[in-house]
Amino acid sequence: MCKKNRTFASKFVKIMEALRNFFGTIDIWQVLSSFVFLIAIIDPFGNIPITIAMEKKGIKIHADKVCIASLIILMSFLFLGEWILKLFGVQIEYFAIAGGFVIFLMALEMILDITIFQNDKLEGEIGSGSSIVPLAFPMYAGPGAFTALLAITAEYSIASLCISLFLCMLVLYLVLIGTNWLTKYLGTTALYIIRKFFGIIVLAISCKLMFGNLAAVF
Repeated sequence: MCKKNRTFASKFVKIMEALRNFFGTIDIWQVLSSFVFLIAIIDPFGNIPITIAMEKKGIKIHADKVCIASLIILMSFLFLGEWILKLFGVQIEYFAIAGGFVIFLMALEMILDITIFQNDKLEGEIGSGSSIVPLAFPMYAGPGAFTALLAITAEYSIASLCISLFLCMLVLYLVLIGTNWLTKYLGTTALYIIRKFFGIIVLAISCKLMFGNLAAVF
């Protein structure tokens, strides 16, 4: 009995030490900067017109289900993404450079009001039978968010990114449940300005990812 207790105590101590080491890597500035970056990529404010259009079609949007599904998808990709890169023999720095370029194009979409990435065919195939699809995937937890997550793991700790994702889902939840209120009191002009502001931030971070990792590679 004593031996079992000692074994359990030893495992418990190891688990607590692992958790302490994990959360010990949290940096408040990393959390804040990655949060601003990720919320700009997820773009809950810019996608408000899409959610309104879905509601007008009679689609019931469950904010809690959308956020939980998005969080699960993004967290899974956060922890498995680097393993996937290793499977294909791609270093994280090279992916960060490529990801920075893709994010650069996404920033141009936000700033210049142009369409570079076409999602019409995908949305048509998915259909409109659920608010989780296409809201959680591919809108909020889609290729852009995947690329952004993997790209910034080269510079930010996993623990900090986990906290950032939780904060992003909290903001997304508040936006989804307050879509009508935001549209009524902020207006389309304010939402347009917010989208442009985030677009400039995304553009700056994409340049940082590309040139910073280019310097690291060379």
